[in-house]
Amino acid sequence: MTSTPWPPPPPDPGVSAKAALVLDQVETAVVGKREQLTLTLAALLAGGHVLLEDLPGLGKTLAARSFAQALGLDFARAQFTPDLLPADLTGAYIYDQRSGEFQFRKGPLFTGLMLADEINRTPPKTQSALLEAMGEKQVTVEGQTFTLDRPFHVLATSNPVEYEGTYPLPEAQLDRFLIRLSFGYPEVEDERDILRRRLDRQKEEIVLDAVTDAAGLTAMQQAVEKVPVEDDITAYCVRLAGATRRAAGVHVGASPRGSLALILMARAYAVIAGRTYIVPEDVKAVAHPVLDHRVVLKPELWMSDTKPAQIVDTVLRDVPVPAARDGEPHRR
Repeated sequence: MTSTPWPPPPPDPGVSAKAALVLDQVETAVVGKREQLTLTLAALLAGGHVLLEDLPGLGKTLAARSFAQALGLDFARAQFTPDLLPADLTGAYIYDQRSGEFQFRKGPLFTGLMLADEINRTPPKTQSALLEAMGEKQVTVEGQTFTLDRPFHVLATSNPVEYEGTYPLPEAQLDRFLIRLSFGYPEVEDERDILRRRLDRQKEEIVLDAVTDAAGLTAMQQAVEKVPVEDDITAYCVRLAGATRRAAGVHVGASPRGSLALILMARAYAVIAGRTYIVPEDVKAVAHPVLDHRVVLKPELWMSDTKPAQIVDTVLRDVPVPAARDGEPHRR
């Protein structure tokens, strides 16, 4: 059993308070999506990358730019098109006539937060260049390896309804995204609020105040890394990921990277909530964004319109929840 004292010490108020300020700033631009924004911030605090898969015009690009401004990160955008080349992302060697030598010119991957817009519109060769950067935090150009500065995060967007001229993301690349999210249409009142804010602003662009900077985000990420994880929570995440592999109709379930992603996301989610410990409700709150895109169904289920989210719902219902300890909220 773990030797972590219970109840655990109170959290560093600076981390959760700063996270709340970041969310407040971003929510001035992206209206009515607090839970989705919280999950996105949790993924960034956990050191991961985010795939925003949704219909056009629902704020995916705005959310990425807003997080970059609120977190004080360098921001770069790459519009993924069928003719995009790997060098357009990584950079390339350019001949300098003055020096008579080839100089490396960095691409948009050398930034703090990169928006990979419409990632499924570019061919697999270019997608593979992004895969190395996401997984290894480095790029290789003509046999030379360049390390990316930390923090480095990718927020990628994908429009699910536009199948014309798209390339499906391979499972290996999907697995590199810590979470996949969908914002969905706003509520009526939220949509009216969006229109009113735009009219009051009298301009299109939105400029947000920086709550922190790259060094501050790194410090927040380090604080998240220090949050202890109880053995029963670890076992719960392993059981959830394992259950997706054994579920009926599943061709490929969540890998050990999926169970690790559950822990990393739940830990960051708990810190944002102002706690230094994880409860099963934290794991459940992040389960769909973490697991849905890691579940591949067998072809025979396609005709029945079964979705991976339904498999995850079944897993969350059937896998036993760890018993509560004294002083913890009731677990169900």
